[in-house]
Amino acid sequence: MRISQRRAVLGAAAVLTMSLAACGATQEATGPEVPGSDNGVAAAPEPDEVLESDQADAHAAPSPGQPFYVDAGSTPLQWAEENDSDPRAEAIRTEIAGTPMARWFGNWTESHGDSAEELTSAAHQQGQLPIMVAYNISGRDACGGHSGGGAGSPEAYSAWISELAGGIGERPALVVLEPDALGDYECMSESQVAEREGMLTGAIGEFAERAPNTWTYLDAGNPGWVEPELMAERLDAAGLEGAHGFSLNISNYRSTEDNTAYGQEINAVLEEQYGYTKPFVIDTSRNGQGPDDADWCNPAGQQIGEPSQWGDAAEMLLWIKTPGESDGDCGVGEGSAAGDFLPDVAYDLVHGP
Repeated sequence: MRISQRRAVLGAAAVLTMSLAACGATQEATGPEVPGSDNGVAAAPEPDEVLESDQADAHAAPSPGQPFYVDAGSTPLQWAEENDSDPRAEAIRTEIAGTPMARWFGNWTESHGDSAEELTSAAHQQGQLPIMVAYNISGRDACGGHSGGGAGSPEAYSAWISELAGGIGERPALVVLEPDALGDYECMSESQVAEREGMLTGAIGEFAERAPNTWTYLDAGNPGWVEPELMAERLDAAGLEGAHGFSLNISNYRSTEDNTAYGQEINAVLEEQYGYTKPFVIDTSRNGQGPDDADWCNPAGQQIGEPSQWGDAAEMLLWIKTPGESDGDCGVGEGSAAGDFLPDVAYDLVHGP
């Protein structure tokens, strides 16, 4: 997507936000201001300022068309603010940091329950939806290795999820649950697979109980990884029926069209074999070029995709992976670790090949 096209989409989103306010919204649907951007949103409130609002109206599930929250703590915004004189800063600030994207929670997140409470409270105060990722399953990325780690045991993972869900509480949120967990089976034994399925099923149940207004999406990989028949089987075994939906293309580059077709194929199998279907969301953060044969690990020549928005065939198109954050020590991110913010990569993603 070229910059002019992207600004047109963001402009349409702004029109939607203003329309919602005009229809009698009790508070303006705005988010934290990104310095130097044109999103025209207010700074995130302090936790004490949101307490009264949270107590008055925290019991609502996400609403279709509800705006998404722009995270004032995102790594692109932090980098742009710390490097304001850098010639890449303005493009990174306006074209990446000003777009709603997910905050990832893992074993690196200090006081993750408190952090979840702070994020969801700030978003709720603005009438917006925060996008979150839970990425701490025991044995994480067991077969890939670039993002290996996670909780030390299934019991530790259960406690971690409980604290994360408790931090969200009754405020509305979107949570993508454990990217790659159902695709990363090739090196695992049957008992390890069963253990992972149990952890995912337990996590879905924990969100349902402790964060009842959270829409949880169990990750289903991407079209180039697992056949839809097998992925549907894995999703069902991991408790998908109790989740809101499933997610696709997390941290990958495949086109929205290919992911939509894959999601529909998975749903066809779910309906035929298990008697239900689920909505799905697609990570569009880096699929603006959308080559089917692109390597998954920091390939060159990529571009940001459509900004976060409500969809049609897909329930939502969301920026889940932060553009500019490395996939690992590979490709154009050689020498980096997974999650490192690389400004050259971010800048190139804005402008494309």
